[in-house]
Amino acid sequence: MQNTGNSMAVGLLLVCLTGLVFSEEPPDVKCLVVNVDYVQCMWNGSATPVVNYTFYSRFENGFKECASYVLENSTIVGCDHPYLNLITQRFSKFTTKLKLGNRSFEQFHELKSKVKLNAPVNLTVKNGSDLNLWYYWNHTCNTNCIECEVRHRINGKEWKTILTQKDSYCINLPSNSYLYELQVRGRIGETCGKSDFWSDWSTPVFWGSMRESHGTVANKPSFYSPVQTTILYVVGTIIFFILVIILVRHERIRVILIPVLPDPGKNLTKILAEDNVEEWLPISKGIKEGFKVNYIERVCSVGEYSRNPQSTSESSADQSYSDHSSGSCASLAATN
Repeated sequence: MQNTGNSMAVGLLLVCLTGLVFSEEPPDVKCLVVNVDYVQCMWNGSATPVVNYTFYSRFENGFKECASYVLENSTIVGCDHPYLNLITQRFSKFTTKLKLGNRSFEQFHELKSKVKLNAPVNLTVKNGSDLNLWYYWNHTCNTNCIECEVRHRINGKEWKTILTQKDSYCINLPSNSYLYELQVRGRIGETCGKSDFWSDWSTPVFWGSMRESHGTVANKPSFYSPVQTTILYVVGTIIFFILVIILVRHERIRVILIPVLPDPGKNLTKILAEDNVEEWLPISKGIKEGFKVNYIERVCSVGEYSRNPQSTSESSADQSYSDHSSGSCASLAATN
């Protein structure tokens, strides 16, 4: 008798729940084309339903039951259903149907603008041969209809955004003293039926180092942990004191490491005082020898000649004598 009573209670509870569901409005179904791979429809927007619905959908042909249900707390709240060619099929009218018992609820959906792509992947940065900073990325969706929104910022400041149809972006002549951060997201562009949904932002990529204009480093990632930094400071201090002790106690090592430099002012004073500039100037030995005196000039006395009237023969003899005497007064040089 007790089991029979429990069965009746459960039956009445099910009847009440079913009647409650039938008396309420059916849940609203919202569909989205995910990465042009499958259609995802969810009906838990307002609240998680209390019963499990059976889901059907179609474009032109007959209804197809859901291929993969989405569960939430063991309750069916959505469906992921793949189709063959969503690039073109999403322009057709899409119909969904929720079925519970003998009742069914149908809705019509426009999927042309309901496409959400996956975030771009393989975002990389490269310093090009043209000294510009180049970013590259890929899409998991196989279509040429994607437009991208790129945003980048310097040193964590305000984002700057730009739209592009390419899978690359360039920053002209970057500075190594700045930290560049860049992210990308994509959507179906105008040429293939513009979507209302952007993909999520890609994982950010960084280049450079964060330095402010006055040269101080700000929020720069450290290569050492605090413990390693402390150990380096202690070891460096010990090594410094050991070097000081060695320099103080060992004069020979001190002279080798820190040689005594001569006083150029003192040496110059000594050279000028000794009047030996030739020894100080970088003159070759041959040139120095050329400045020494190596010849002696003999003195020749010269007197005034007075001519007296004489005979023609005497005059010729005197003239010949005079010429001979002049020739004998040539300078003679004798080499030492």
